[in-house]
Amino acid sequence: MKTDAQLKRDIASELEWDPSINATNVGVAVKEGVVTLTGHLETYAEKHAIERAVQRVEGVRALAVELDVKLDPGHQRSDSDIAAAAESALQWHALVPEDRVRVKVEKGWVTLGGEVDWEFQRVSAEKAVRALTGVVGLSNGITLKVKTTPANISTRIRDALARQAEREAKSIEITVSGSVVTLSGKVHSWAERTAAQGAAWSAPGITQVVNRLSVEG
Repeated sequence: MKTDAQLKRDIASELEWDPSINATNVGVAVKEGVVTLTGHLETYAEKHAIERAVQRVEGVRALAVELDVKLDPGHQRSDSDIAAAAESALQWHALVPEDRVRVKVEKGWVTLGGEVDWEFQRVSAEKAVRALTGVVGLSNGITLKVKTTPANISTRIRDALARQAEREAKSIEITVSGSVVTLSGKVHSWAERTAAQGAAWSAPGITQVVNRLSVEG
């Protein structure tokens, strides 16, 4: 098990290693495996990159993000320009269903609405717009269309988890209530926690995944 000091050093090294991140703008604090990030960034895309980089580091048990985006003058755009760019990005993204996602922009903050069939479509819509110039934040309010959930869905999710990582699958409890899946138990890393959530989202008829998996410290 890493000490907090070791974990902090590893996170700093990972942030410095990622060329899309300016590590000098990020403050890192670690207490009992819980990481807190602070600082001011020039783009929302960099904020997302920082979160992903920290989650890749072994030993991270939880993450608190206190980063804010203050656009460089060269990155500032009007709300109408951002909205137009977002509409175009969604239209050209092959994994986003046509005419199913709505865009609202207020002071650089993008809110997505609408209804799609699968979680990967919802995530793809978010990916399409978060790196656009001028975006300071994003709220994904896209909902999933309610469909019939197969009776053996918990077994199918467990089989999917076992195909990806049999060791972790044995320690994960899966509860299904209607179209909601709840995952509980312990995993060995944040990456395993995210992978388990992704497997659950791939099940047909699921509209919500409650991830209560904890990372072993």
